[in-house]
Amino acid sequence: MNTLSKHERPLYASNEERWQAVAEKDRNADGKFVYAVKTTGVYCRPSCPARSARRENVVFYASPENAEAAGFRPCRRCKPTAPALEELRRRTVASACRAIQAAEETPDLEALARSAGMSRFHFHRIFKAATGVSPKTYAAACRSSRMRELLPKSSTVTEAIYEAGFNSNGRFYAKSADILGMRPKDFRAGGAGETIRFAIGECSLGSILVAASEKGVCAISMGDNPAKLAQELQDRFPKAKMVGGDRDFEKLVSRVVGFVEAPKIGIDLPLDVRGTAFQQRVWEALRLIPAGSTASYSEIARRIGLPRAVRAVAKACASNTLAVAIPCHRVLRSDGNLSGYRWGVERKRALLKWEQVAL
Repeated sequence: MNTLSKHERPLYASNEERWQAVAEKDRNADGKFVYAVKTTGVYCRPSCPARSARRENVVFYASPENAEAAGFRPCRRCKPTAPALEELRRRTVASACRAIQAAEETPDLEALARSAGMSRFHFHRIFKAATGVSPKTYAAACRSSRMRELLPKSSTVTEAIYEAGFNSNGRFYAKSADILGMRPKDFRAGGAGETIRFAIGECSLGSILVAASEKGVCAISMGDNPAKLAQELQDRFPKAKMVGGDRDFEKLVSRVVGFVEAPKIGIDLPLDVRGTAFQQRVWEALRLIPAGSTASYSEIARRIGLPRAVRAVAKACASNTLAVAIPCHRVLRSDGNLSGYRWGVERKRALLKWEQVAL
C-alpha cells in the first residue's frame, strides 16, 4: 500500500496532522494529500464537505494516483482529481495579470471580474490575496514598467506616455518622480542631467560608498576596492553627473560608518528607493526588522501577504542597493544559514554579530 511516509512532506508530515486537517476540513491541505475511507472505498480531498469518517477507517495517500492504485475511487462530491480551489484561483489571477499586461488601456475591475466569472468584490479579494496588491496597483506597476522600457526608444515623451497606457500627460507627470526617480526627459536620456553626489569612506568592513540624488540616498555599498565601488555607481547611472562629496556630504558618510560600527545608535536617512512595486514592499518589510533580530525569507513572504513568493523575496533582497539602510543582512534561510549577501557573506555575519552584541 503506497501511503505517505513520515518524512515525505514538510507540511502535514504526520498522520495526526493530516487527520486534524481532515477534521477541520482545511482547504490549505488540498493538493498536499488525499484520504481514503476503507468502508466506502472512496478517497477525498481534506476539505471534503461530506460527514467525517471514523478515524480507524481512514488511510492517507500522497496523491489521487496512489489512492486509485490501492483500489479506491474518487469522491463525486469533492472531486479530488479536479484542480483544487486554490489552484483555480491562481490560474484566474494569472490570467488576469496577463490580460492587464497585454492591454493597451488598463481593463476596469468590472471587466476583469466578468472575465473571471466572479463578482467585483470576490475577484478583488482573491487577486489581492494572490499578488499582495489590488488590480489597480498591479496595473499601475505594469504601466510604469512599460514606461521605463518605452522612454529610451520613443521619439517623444508624449508618445511613450500614451503607448504605456496613461490616459493623459497630466496623470503621468503627477507621478513621474515616483515612477522614474527623475524627470522623464532625463530618464529618456539615460539619466543625463541628474546629479549624484557620492563619497567613499573606510570602516572595519572595508570601503563604504554612499551616494545621493536630490531625493535622498540612492546607494550604499561596501567592498575592498574603492575604485570598483565608484565604477559600479557610474555603471548604474551611466549618464548622470557624478560629483564628489563636500564636507557636509562626508558627514553623511560618517553617519553610515558610525552605524556600521555601533548599530545601537540607529540610522534614519532620507532614501531614494528605486525598484518595482514588489521590491519596494519587500524592502519596506525589511526595514521593520529590529536591529539585533533576524527573519527568514519565508517569514518576509508571509508578512507581505505572499507566502509562496519566497524565491521572489530572496531575489528582491539580492537587488537591494542600500546596504544597512535597508537591512537585507537580517534575512536568513529557514534553516538559519546566512545564504548570500550582495556585499559578501562575511560582512553579513559581522553585521549580525555586532548588532546582537550591541543590542
